[in-house]
Amino acid sequence: MTATDTPRAQPPAPRPAYRDANVLRWLAAYAASMIGDGVYFLALGWAARQAAGPAQVGLVMAVGAVPRAVLMLGGGVIADRFGPRRVALGGDAVRCAVILGVAGALVAGSPGLWVLVAAALVFGAVDAVFMPAVGALPPRLTHRSQLARLQGMAQLAVRAGNITGPPLAGFAMGLGGPGAAFGLAGGLFAVSLALLLTVRLAPLRVDTEPPGHVDPAPGRRGALRDLGDGLHYVVRHPLIGRIVLAGTVCELAIAGPMNVGVVLLAAERGWGAGGTAWLVGAFGVGAAGAALVLAVAGRVPRTGAVMLLGMVLAAAAVAGIGLAPGLGWAVGAAGCAGLAGGTWGGLGRALVQTETAPAMLGRVSSVQLIGAIGVAPMSYPVFGLAAGVWGAGPVFAACACFSLVGLAIAGASSRVRRSELAL
Repeated sequence: MTATDTPRAQPPAPRPAYRDANVLRWLAAYAASMIGDGVYFLALGWAARQAAGPAQVGLVMAVGAVPRAVLMLGGGVIADRFGPRRVALGGDAVRCAVILGVAGALVAGSPGLWVLVAAALVFGAVDAVFMPAVGALPPRLTHRSQLARLQGMAQLAVRAGNITGPPLAGFAMGLGGPGAAFGLAGGLFAVSLALLLTVRLAPLRVDTEPPGHVDPAPGRRGALRDLGDGLHYVVRHPLIGRIVLAGTVCELAIAGPMNVGVVLLAAERGWGAGGTAWLVGAFGVGAAGAALVLAVAGRVPRTGAVMLLGMVLAAAAVAGIGLAPGLGWAVGAAGCAGLAGGTWGGLGRALVQTETAPAMLGRVSSVQLIGAIGVAPMSYPVFGLAAGVWGAGPVFAACACFSLVGLAIAGASSRVRRSELAL
C-alpha cells in the first residue's frame, strides 16, 4: 500500500455545546446579563415614576432606545475592530458601574430625573456596542456544526431573563425600593463580567470563510469605510443578504401584533388583562419550546427548507390569533406562532453565522439586530392606527400576509432552500 492509499484519519466528532464547559460559562454570563436587563428596565420605570410622573416614565424608557438603535451599526464595527470578547467585557464593566452608581444615588437620597435620563442614555449607547459583540461570539466558542444548538441555548437564556427578571426586580423593590433593584441589576452585570473573563475564544480560521467573500482586516481604513464594507458584504452575499432581509420583514410584520395587537385584541374581544397575559405567555412558551428543541437536536437536516416552513407556519398562526373564535383558540395559535417563529429565527441566525466571514461577524450581527430592535418597533403605531380603523383581528391577518413577503425573499433563492448548517 502506498502512502496515498493510506486512509485519512477522521477528525474527532465535535463536543456537544451543552457539554462544553467554556460554552456553558458563556451561556451563564449571557443569562446573568439578560436577567440583569429585565431587572434594570423595571427598576428604571419604577424609579422614574417616583421621581416624576406617568408622562415622564415613557420618556425615560424611550431615551435609552434611541442611542441603541442609532449606534447599533457602529457597534458592529467596534466589535470587529477590537474583538468581540474585549468589547463585551468593556460593555459589561461600564453597564455594571453605571447601574451601581445609580443604585448608590437612590440609596443616598432622591436624585433628580436627569440622573435616570443620563443613565438610560449611557446604558443604551453601551448596549449598541455590547449586543453586536455578544452576537459575534458564538462562532468563536464552538464548532460550526453546533451553532444551531448554541442559538437554542442562547434563546433559552433570553427567555429566562424575560421570565425571571421582572419578578426579581419586584422582590428587590419590595425589600429596599428602586435602589435595591438597581443594586441587584448591577450585581448581575458583575456576575456576567466575571464569567466572561473565564471564557476563551477559538482563533479565527480564515480557511473556513465562504469562497469569494474575503474581507480586508478591519481597522486598516476609516470606521465609515469599515461600516460600508459590512453593509456591502451583507447585501452582496447570496445567502446572508436574503436571510437578513427576510428576517427584518418578518420581524416588522410580527412585532406589531405580538407587542401591541394582543392588548388591543383582548380589549376588543372582552378578554381583559388576563387574556393579554395568556396570549403573551403562550407565545413565550412556544418560543422557549423552539429554543429547547434546537438546543437538544443540534443539527436540523435541510435547514433552509425547515426555516422557510417555520416562516409559513408563523404567518398562519399570527393570522389565526386575530381570526380565532375564542380565547382558547387564540392562545393555541399564539403558542404555535412562538414555536414556529422561534424555529425560523434560531435556524436563520445559525445559518447566517456559519456563512459569515470571521472578520465580519460583528457587523453582520449589528445588521441583524437593527432589524429586530431598530426597525420592528416602527410597526407599533402603524398597527395601532390600522386597528382603530378596521379592528385588531383583520390587521393580524394583514400582518401575516405581509410577512409572506419575507418568505418570498428568502424562498426565491435556491441556495437558501438547499442550505445546510456546516459540519
